[in-house]
Amino acid sequence: MGIMTVLMLPLLLLGISGLLFIYQEVSRLWSKSAVQNKVVVITDAISEVGKECARVFHVGGARLVLCAKNWERLENLYDALLSTADPSKTFTPKLILLDLSDISCVQDVAKEVLDCYGCVDILINNASMKLKAPAHRISLELDKKIMDANYFGPITLTKALLPNMISRRTGQIVLVNNVQGKFGIPFRTAYAASKHAVLGFFDCLRAEVEEYDVVVSTVSPTFIRSYPGQGNWETSIWKFFFRKLTYGVHPVEVAEELMRTVRRKKQEVFMANPIPKAAVYIRTFFPEFFFAVVACGVKEKLSVPEEN
Repeated sequence: MGIMTVLMLPLLLLGISGLLFIYQEVSRLWSKSAVQNKVVVITDAISEVGKECARVFHVGGARLVLCAKNWERLENLYDALLSTADPSKTFTPKLILLDLSDISCVQDVAKEVLDCYGCVDILINNASMKLKAPAHRISLELDKKIMDANYFGPITLTKALLPNMISRRTGQIVLVNNVQGKFGIPFRTAYAASKHAVLGFFDCLRAEVEEYDVVVSTVSPTFIRSYPGQGNWETSIWKFFFRKLTYGVHPVEVAEELMRTVRRKKQEVFMANPIPKAAVYIRTFFPEFFFAVVACGVKEKLSVPEEN
């Protein structure tokens, strides 16, 4: 009996490995078919997440429209995509200059995309502007600029492209948001307010457009980890909490999750380790405890690490 068990164990491991390989290959092919020949608009395509997202969707055979406010970096991304993919299986991306904080140009960009392709199948709202500062030191003008970039910009572009999706009764709108759309942390007042606002908009929109078979998805990571390692932290409840919170996720992970979200038509994804996930529930069911932890951190004058 013991000998048979020893002999069967390698075969069992080999079988499991084979099944995992088959599953990964099927998932990869399924992902490609989900976006193949689809017109996909990606805002802030030159960001870490934007570049990885462009790579994943380009390899999948999507007709990419890459938007950003820096033409030189857009061209660098364009060259990188063309040099790493098979031109016989991919489409040449279209590049468009777009600064979402300048609301006046958004309608023109939407018209340019529709004039070029006639439709948009998938819109990925990825652009975002970050700010860390005490609330009393942030000018109202800067508050408005953050709201323009993180709220009014994405919803203006969405509203411009939405009628086309509704008339065709198909399409998907994806919002790349942040954990701070769920709860706020100190020194992020303007940023957290914009993230709460835009999440509320897309949550409402999801129900409105369901009857037209338009899918609205939100993907909320903690922070984007584009830097190596972490600093040294002293021991305290606050510092332990935010050390875990700010570990973040890698841009490649976010891009792959966005592809899965599109493929499976997920409505909401929360990308975080258990600590931030628990924080969402603590904020909801034990708000006094949550506020006490946050206030404790402010009293310790802890500065939350900035994202790139």
